[in-house]
Amino acid sequence: MTRNVMLAVTASLLLVTPAEASDKDWGTASDIGRNGLVVVALGLPTVQGDWQGTKQAAYSMGATSLLTTGLKEVISEERPDGSDDKSFPSGHTSVSFAAAATLHKRYGWEVGVPAHVVAAFVGVARVKADKHFTHDVIAGAAIGEAAGWIFSSRKNEKVQWLPWGGTHGGGVSMIMRF
Repeated sequence: MTRNVMLAVTASLLLVTPAEASDKDWGTASDIGRNGLVVVALGLPTVQGDWQGTKQAAYSMGATSLLTTGLKEVISEERPDGSDDKSFPSGHTSVSFAAAATLHKRYGWEVGVPAHVVAAFVGVARVKADKHFTHDVIAGAAIGEAAGWIFSSRKNEKVQWLPWGGTHGGGVSMIMRF
């Protein structure tokens, strides 16, 4: 059922955006996408009685919000529309990717892939809304994705994926328990 809900949300978000959308329409679409991902990331584990999953989603999105807000204060990059100097990094995108990464790591690709599609849509919509530059969205996605993977664990601990990196490379390790 969860997969069907995520697919329906993803499809509806992609279908409701008009081809000739205004900046305001793109802004509204990005708000809906971000808010939907936050509700699913907190609501899905809560409904299932997975309190550890709820806590992990809250930590992931909370840490992402704190880091993103701090960077906005320190960097002070003007938005493309000139409305303020809080462009870098994209907060909508960072929180969306934190929610998507948490869902992916906790519940697997069946939930994670549709969530990442919505998160990517949020990033595109922020650029189309003239609220962010592409590099703002890329940085926000990286921050959110990292937080989701750092603060979350698989609901089924028998298989774990661990991204790693160093000065000479990086990769993903898989740990399996039998």
